[in-house]
Amino acid sequence: MVKATNELYWQKSLAASKKAIRNGTLSPIETKLDYIKTDLNLVFEKRILVNDSLKFKRIIGPNKNPFSPWEKELEIDNINLEHVLILNKYPVQIGHMLLITRNWKPQNGWLDMSDWAAIKSIDIDTTGLWFFNSCKEAGASQTHRHIQLLRREDLCNICPLQNLYSSENRFKINNNKLIDNISSKSKDYAKCGAKDLYDIYLELCSNLDLGSPSLCNKPRYPYNILLSPSWVTVIRRSSENAHGFSLNALAFAGYLLNTDKSDNKWLKQNGPIRLLEEVVGLT
Repeated sequence: MVKATNELYWQKSLAASKKAIRNGTLSPIETKLDYIKTDLNLVFEKRILVNDSLKFKRIIGPNKNPFSPWEKELEIDNINLEHVLILNKYPVQIGHMLLITRNWKPQNGWLDMSDWAAIKSIDIDTTGLWFFNSCKEAGASQTHRHIQLLRREDLCNICPLQNLYSSENRFKINNNKLIDNISSKSKDYAKCGAKDLYDIYLELCSNLDLGSPSLCNKPRYPYNILLSPSWVTVIRRSSENAHGFSLNALAFAGYLLNTDKSDNKWLKQNGPIRLLEEVVGLT
């Protein structure tokens, strides 16, 4: 696996973040980090909000579309005629990037070739963990199409659950409900182009009975995408919340966000794998 070397988008995101924090446009969310070990020798990261969650509740679902127009102070770069790369206004990690469509496209519609071409054009320069939440039930906070990127220095440890989706493990969890609702495939980072990514996406969606663009106006079920330099994963969802935890695609990467509504007693008794089981689709 060859890591991107220039990382111009990453450098631009850091410069834009510094400026946006200084002028008050960017509002990082302060958290404390905790770890949860499981019986499967997996370790989840749990981020605990330092302040109360009133701010968090207020920012995740504004009525006004924040991407039309987007705040120019958050802009990182134009990607092509259809997409713009901007900063997440409320990041837990500085430099959290959003790839948005320049004009309105629905979050719950099918990703198309232009979306994957934009992803690929960024990824060859600055890579990491990409993720996508298809709608509210899958953890999306906005209905305007946006695909998110968390840049990573260490691509071999791109997320806590990295090993579950790698080719040698291929999701070896003794849990039929999770297995039946997750489809994953390895990809050749060096050789995989935008069309290859698009075809893999359609294949994984078909595996989970989400349908296809030729048959359905939009996917049949809510879903998440996780995309690393070595694998693509699609997760079929049933709901966004369980036991007070708001769970988007990052939960399936091994990241949990703890608010004052989170039932930590339940989590301690049942574990994070069971938490994920609560929000996946049909068996």
